[in-house]
Amino acid sequence: MPMSLSTIKHQLDDHIGQHLTVVAQAGRKKITRRHGTLKETYPAVFVVDLNQDENAFERVSYSYTDLLTKSIAIEFDKNEFITE
Repeated sequence: MPMSLSTIKHQLDDHIGQHLTVVAQAGRKKITRRHGTLKETYPAVFVVDLNQDENAFERVSYSYTDLLTKSIAIEFDKNEFITE
């Protein structure tokens, strides 16, 4: 079943406050992994507070479209994925 933006948002709403890893395409053959906590969800974007030990900046935001188009993938610490 194809996912919609509202479905993705509702799934993320259930995981607010949980630790996660965001895997993003950073270029042709480059992948970045960022570890943090899902902080907030908004109508068009969600915010991840990043671990300060690993990253130079405090937080990052992504749009639900990034998940829908598979530009990023999210893995929660319980090995749950949000991409399909």
